[in-house]
Amino acid sequence: MAKRNSIWESYKFPLILLLGIAVGSFIGWFNPQLGLQLKPLGDIFLNLVFSVVVPVVFFSISSAVASMGNMKRLGKILGVMLAVFVVTGVIAAVIMCFAVNVVKPAEGVVFPMDAAAETGQASSLPNQIVAALTVNDFTGLLSRQNMLPIILMSIFFGAVVASFKDRGQRLAKSLAFLSDIFMKMVSCIMMYAPIGLGAYFAYLVADIGPQLLGIYAKMMLGLYYPLCIVYFFGGFAIYTWLAAGKQGVKVFFKNALSPAATSLATQSSIATLPVNLEAARKIGVPKDIREIVLPIGATMHMDGSCFAAILKISVLYGIFGREFTGLGTLSLAVLIAIMSGVVMSGIPGGGLIGEMLIMTLYGFPMEAFPIIATIGFLVDPPATLINATGDGVAAMIVTRFIDGKDWLKNKLNTKETTATE
Repeated sequence: MAKRNSIWESYKFPLILLLGIAVGSFIGWFNPQLGLQLKPLGDIFLNLVFSVVVPVVFFSISSAVASMGNMKRLGKILGVMLAVFVVTGVIAAVIMCFAVNVVKPAEGVVFPMDAAAETGQASSLPNQIVAALTVNDFTGLLSRQNMLPIILMSIFFGAVVASFKDRGQRLAKSLAFLSDIFMKMVSCIMMYAPIGLGAYFAYLVADIGPQLLGIYAKMMLGLYYPLCIVYFFGGFAIYTWLAAGKQGVKVFFKNALSPAATSLATQSSIATLPVNLEAARKIGVPKDIREIVLPIGATMHMDGSCFAAILKISVLYGIFGREFTGLGTLSLAVLIAIMSGVVMSGIPGGGLIGEMLIMTLYGFPMEAFPIIATIGFLVDPPATLINATGDGVAAMIVTRFIDGKDWLKNKLNTKETTATE
């Protein structure tokens, strides 16, 4: 009986969350009109999460950096993190390159080009890079639309605080306290998640369901969705096993449901960030690592977006009668997938910017933009799922390289020792 109670306590919230999502999906499928009307309840949850995400990012990163007595550890964390992001992104892109050459999703596809909408001109790549990394006014740092500048400023601020040594540590403690306060607010907001996410799923199923037809359904159901499922369960199992052995696989999937559900419903890595931070804490990822890797990963970790970018590029190649083969073609596609992935991750609809980047760099006619925009709309939920939950996986891998292969075992042993004392 005690064991049953323990299992219920461990899985109570995920099960309630899953029930809310199931009920919402049922409503959206069988009563689309009601599902659309429930959207405001989902918007309330999304707005609450977005309202706290900027202070959560700023205080969690700046406090982690400011409290870090060993600046060499910070440098090592950032170096390993970037390497993990790039390597996993390249692996994802290469997998999709192989998949699209086997399945050939654009084979036989015909689109009415004369019905395509005008799209205007994309800004130059240097301007896109500047806009992605910086803002021209302090108030721009208060917007979730500028996550990379917020992250960079948080690291800069935390490092400057740390440079003041003893005086800086007093402020570092205040930053850590503010970080704890906002995480407590996140915990309170998550109590509304079963209702909010259930309502949002009702809306999504009611709104998107009818569009999963015809050639797009064949493209998604025949290739993209199955590949994301295989990558989520297979790829993440391999990564977490490399990070912490069998126990790592077990503890990751035990805590992955809440971030996965939130990312699917909100289609936003940033909206999933507070939930991801809580899941990483339960997994046992050290505070300084999770509060650096996860906020940065919400904007820069792009495995799912790499999948999506390769699919879009291959479809455009097929539509215009070009062969998506050859080392040079595929290598360029992988590079562009990683570049567009950095731009795409973070906010709902951010994929449109990445799609413009693809069109501009490849020189495809702008009348084809609605084609990949529609694909982007359909791939966004599973892409965000892979992006967001993959941030937790990346944090586990980074911990493996920073704290050694037995980091999780040592963490669990510490918990057991504390519990018996």
